[in-house]
Amino acid sequence: MPRYTGISSEAFRHPLDRQAEQALRSVPGFDLVAGKFVEFMYERPQTIYHIGNSIQVSHRQYATIHRIFRECIADLDIQPEPVLFVSQNPVANSYALGKDHPYIVINSGLLDLLTEEEIRAVLAHELGHIKCGHTTLIQMAMWVMSIVSQLSEMTFGLGGLVSSGLIYAFFEWRRKAELSSDRAALLVTDELDTVLSTMMKLSGGSSAFAHELSLPEFIRQSEAYQELDKDNLNQIYKFMLYNGFGAGSMLSHPFPVERVHYIRDWAESEDYRIIKTGKYKKGDTTGAVDVASPSEEKKTETEAERLKRQIDDLQAEINRIKRS
Repeated sequence: MPRYTGISSEAFRHPLDRQAEQALRSVPGFDLVAGKFVEFMYERPQTIYHIGNSIQVSHRQYATIHRIFRECIADLDIQPEPVLFVSQNPVANSYALGKDHPYIVINSGLLDLLTEEEIRAVLAHELGHIKCGHTTLIQMAMWVMSIVSQLSEMTFGLGGLVSSGLIYAFFEWRRKAELSSDRAALLVTDELDTVLSTMMKLSGGSSAFAHELSLPEFIRQSEAYQELDKDNLNQIYKFMLYNGFGAGSMLSHPFPVERVHYIRDWAESEDYRIIKTGKYKKGDTTGAVDVASPSEEKKTETEAERLKRQIDDLQAEINRIKRS
């Protein structure tokens, strides 16, 4: 497997990820939410929970998974080394959290569904979140949604500042952040089909009928999904589905067939080819997102403003629906 010694997350971070983060930080109320999060949220209770309720992976526990995990860490040059837990859960899912003490949780359902190389892709994807510094904002988004749903207006002084627009911006950023982590998975596995087959199985895979799955058909499904955008009404429907109109809740991840489209494009790009030759941006290996200070990214101002307008338009539509 390839090793990317000293690689910076900026070498592979998706521009839509950067743009959505900048738009999120520009939404009124973000700075207050960030300050309250730092004040009330701590990493240690979550770590203690998983130590008590999951299996911590090591050379003595899930030795094969541990070997793959250590190889992925070395491939992306991640420091400090995160902790990996396996949780007893049939849902095929995984996630990464923590900043000072990052950790990854992978559900047992994933281990039963995927091959070893596909598990490598999942672990590399989650390590990509840590490498890009996503975990702080992900945890903040989860915290905001929790206090809003549980305490309504009694949100540690946040009250009306936790607007629908801010929540929308969090979800918009979370979806775009997945695109960067998919790139990390491709860098580590060095095999596009492995990344694509992982997405296919997470969409609707079955261990019992895995022999009846067709990756070429799934790719054609992805292409058909992109063709839907030729009809402007379909674009509106997609926007509504992502943001809870019709589906009942906002989606934290892009549809798998859409992720297939993005990662296939990058796999054919000159940027990817250059990284593969060993010519990539090097720098801090600990991630870039810090809630304590605003982003210094200025190169994507136009796109960030476009996303901000979308947030404002959605807020206006929500207010209109509430009044009607």
